[in-house]
Amino acid sequence: MARTREFDLDQALDRAMDLFWRRGYAATSLQDLLTELSIGSGSLYAAFGSKDKLYARALERYCSQYAGGIVELLENADEIRPVVRAALTQMVEADLEDPERGCLLVNAATERGDDPGTVDRVAITLRLLESSLAAALEKAKARGELSADKEPVALARFLTTFVQGLRVVGRARLGRAFVEDAVDTALRSLD
Repeated sequence: MARTREFDLDQALDRAMDLFWRRGYAATSLQDLLTELSIGSGSLYAAFGSKDKLYARALERYCSQYAGGIVELLENADEIRPVVRAALTQMVEADLEDPERGCLLVNAATERGDDPGTVDRVAITLRLLESSLAAALEKAKARGELSADKEPVALARFLTTFVQGLRVVGRARLGRAFVEDAVDTALRSLD
């Protein structure tokens, strides 16, 4: 007879995600995970299979939450500029509040760029953000918010790349004035 799980899987995944986010994959030991999740190694392996698989699920969860929030903002946008500004400002504030933590997507890409699963997850998330932004920019162009000479796909690719650079700059602690100036400059690309 199979034993019932003695812990909440979603809560454990959230706690693991937070630990990987704060410390990184390499600096997070199996013992760190067991302590953080308050479970035994048998339970961890039964629920997640391995540290690597737990990391993959935690990264997937982060990407879903991160991208999901931005996609929802873009899909419900009545005007493109305020939505893009709000999304960028939210990222700036998060990075200024906790620069050590940064963005788990950027952290994953830089720390685990040699892991095909991590690379695929990061690429899927960035392509989702780009396509959602392109669709919102296409709607904005149809509403007359963007000039006819603007190319929504190229602009979406630029902004997607800019966002990731913004997240890296947040970790570099260049300060509010620097990142706010960069955001203002990026927003002018919508003019």
